[in-house]
Amino acid sequence: MPLTLKQRDESSLLCLEGTVDIACAAELKALLIEGLSGAKPVRVSIEKAASLDVTAVQLLWAAARESRAAGVELTLDGPVPAPVLAALGSVGLREFPVALGIG
Repeated sequence: MPLTLKQRDESSLLCLEGTVDIACAAELKALLIEGLSGAKPVRVSIEKAASLDVTAVQLLWAAARESRAAGVELTLDGPVPAPVLAALGSVGLREFPVALGIG
C-alpha cells in the first residue's frame, strides 16, 4: 500500500511509498484532510517514494497552504529522493512544496 497515516499522541505521520499518482489521489487527499483535522503536527515521509506525479505534488502544496492557514505544522520527515527532486526540477519547481522538518 503506497499511503499510510499513523496517528500518534503528539503528531501524525503520513508515509508515501512507491508511485504516488492520480490513481491514489483521492486517498492521499482524504489522508491529508484527516491528518490536518487533528490540529496536531503532521509529518510527511516520502523517503520510499519512487515518484510523485503532478497531482500528488499539487495535493501536498495545497495541504501545506491549508496547514499554514489553520496554524497546523506540516513538514517533511526525512529527505526527498533524488528522482523526485529531479522530476520537480524538470517542471520548474526548485524546492519541495512542504517544508523540511527539523529534528
